Amino acid sequence: MTLIDPVVLKSRLGPLAGRFDVDALDECDSTSSELMRRADRGAPAGTVIVADRQSAGRGRRGRSWLSSPESSLTFSVLWRFPGNAAGLSGLSLAVGVALARALDSLGATGVRLKWPNDVLLEVDGEFAKLAGILIELSSDRRGTQAIVGIGLNLSAPTEALPQAVAGLADAGVTAGRHDVLAAILSELAGVLDTFGEAGFAGLKAAWQGYHAWQDLPVHILGEEQTLSGRCLGVDADGSLLLDTGERIERIFSGDVSLRRA
Repeated sequence: MTLIDPVVLKSRLGPLAGRFDVDALDECDSTSSELMRRADRGAPAGTVIVADRQSAGRGRRGRSWLSSPESSLTFSVLWRFPGNAAGLSGLSLAVGVALARALDSLGATGVRLKWPNDVLLEVDGEFAKLAGILIELSSDRRGTQAIVGIGLNLSAPTEALPQAVAGLADAGVTAGRHDVLAAILSELAGVLDTFGEAGFAGLKAAWQGYHAWQDLPVHILGEEQTLSGRCLGVDADGSLLLDTGERIERIFSGDVSLRRA
């Protein structure tokens, strides 16, 4: 399978083409690591690195995310915001909204979001992971730089994994990689503009509309305790809201595991 062609991609992006500078690589250690190095050298906001293969792709909580051109689309986007990182709570949820909207526009059915950074596919009441999001932030006197890493399964991986997985083909999407990437970048531009102006509060309702476990019983597994209750969705700052029956718990840290009861 051929690399993403930036010229072809630009034609798919239309009026938004000028907002992105896309570089397609045959292989790299990690698209986010490569983009971070370029950002340190002054790469502009909107720089995108897409790679056919990653030798050291990173997922949440130190997990690896490997990729192959036949079955996945892995890329990272550089964006910059004024202010410090404290003002960017909920950014991974906002990116999830962009992904869900993009996949909807391609004809996907059953796309759902799981707090804080997973995109799921629902089929007959069962859920499988379709995509993952990893946000890496760094701040200086000029503001905050965000590296938005996205790994999307085009088809379900065949190797044994600890959780159910799915691909875009399972969601009914037949579009090629250029169309998929263009749809995601187009939605991402609008969502990040909204986030920059209003924070996650401006996207909360959209996220709730895709929430996989809204008002359902869940377990939240942490290192020191397990909480159980009814998942109420998220607050305006992106924190998870859990009704334990005794009180409403607000979960801020993504270093927990959220499971349906």
